[in-house]
Amino acid sequence: MAGVWRALVKQGRLASQLNARTRIGFAEIKQCRMVSTSKSKKDATITSVEPMPKTEEMKKLEEMFGNTDPNLEKNWVSWGYSETDKDLDRFTYYVTLFIGLSLCICWGSFVVAYMPDYKMQDWCIREAYLEIERRQREGLPLVDPNHISAEKVAQSLPSDEELEDTEIII
Repeated sequence: MAGVWRALVKQGRLASQLNARTRIGFAEIKQCRMVSTSKSKKDATITSVEPMPKTEEMKKLEEMFGNTDPNLEKNWVSWGYSETDKDLDRFTYYVTLFIGLSLCICWGSFVVAYMPDYKMQDWCIREAYLEIERRQREGLPLVDPNHISAEKVAQSLPSDEELEDTEIII
């Protein structure tokens, strides 16, 4: 925290020394001095404070809040797994953290990173390179314009009777 304050004070000093054109990167911190307007200690009057009488309710409150030892059973705060058994609650909490962080996040990330080829993407690229190399060796064009024969295309097109009055835009 002290380092943050030192950095802010240094920025304030630097910002006040630089002119307006070079002050773009610094936050403008105005320097000021705090002035106390309260009365001085010698002017304040001191009155004697009498102790409050201890009632039964006050004794119960002191007994309840007086001992702040976290190891006591009455000061125990549950993690939410068991409201009655402190050891079971703590054990379940730590096991859940271990399984959640170590196994699921760490090992899950490892499994996802080293999974085999997802959707066969790398295989498709490799197969394309092999096909290009084969076509170049055989002297064929890289992309064959008659990859699908004209007869097969003609069979899949609708006839003139099926088209009737349908407008065809080319």
